[in-house]
Amino acid sequence: MNPLLISDIGLISYTEAYALQQRLAAARKAEAIGDVLLLCEHPHVITLGRNAKRENLLVSEHVLRQKGIELHATNRGGDITYHGPGQIVGYPILNLGAIKRDVGWYVRTLEEAMIGASGEFGVTALRVKGKTGIWVQVGERAAATEEKLGAIGVHISRWVTTHGFAYNVSTDLRYFDLIVPCGIADRKATSLEKLLSRNISTEEVKPRLVQHFAQLFGLEPHAVPRDSLLNQLTQVEESMHVTAQ
Repeated sequence: MNPLLISDIGLISYTEAYALQQRLAAARKAEAIGDVLLLCEHPHVITLGRNAKRENLLVSEHVLRQKGIELHATNRGGDITYHGPGQIVGYPILNLGAIKRDVGWYVRTLEEAMIGASGEFGVTALRVKGKTGIWVQVGERAAATEEKLGAIGVHISRWVTTHGFAYNVSTDLRYFDLIVPCGIADRKATSLEKLLSRNISTEEVKPRLVQHFAQLFGLEPHAVPRDSLLNQLTQVEESMHVTAQ
């Protein structure tokens, strides 16, 4: 099995995380580094995907600034979403050329990793036809509806992936009221904490997500501290620069 570097980079701004993804993706395309999975949390931020409709942002940018929420346009797929504390954000930097060149399969596999992790906590998550991400059924059977537990938005260039998934653990769900999440007006977001009716930390969930992710992609996970990953990346970039000259 090929190695998968797992680096938990903690609470980090969306801008910083995006810049790090771009650096890792460049190194991965040059085959100067192996596959990587970044795990992090973001301060309050709303992001717009390539297909986002501005009307799905339900408040003005002035209101966002008042609430301390950043707004960013991105090159990922999908519509509008929210990231914040209590949510595990995963950014896989994978070379799908060496795994499987199939975008649909890749998205379904990200979903499967979150579904598997949810099952570890007794939560039955599922897919909904025509809607990306993972969902749970809530309410009585006759009036049951789905609420979104995990979102996905990806970008793939030369078969190297960036962006990824967001899994709600103890997320403050009130922030989703500021948007039409993923452009789906009649569906709400939920969290593992809400579904379990108990406090739960992201630290409880991360190992399960990593286990299912690595298993599904056929990779061997190796934890790498943030500083070690950054040092390795800097050395790789310096070597790439020398080679390019």
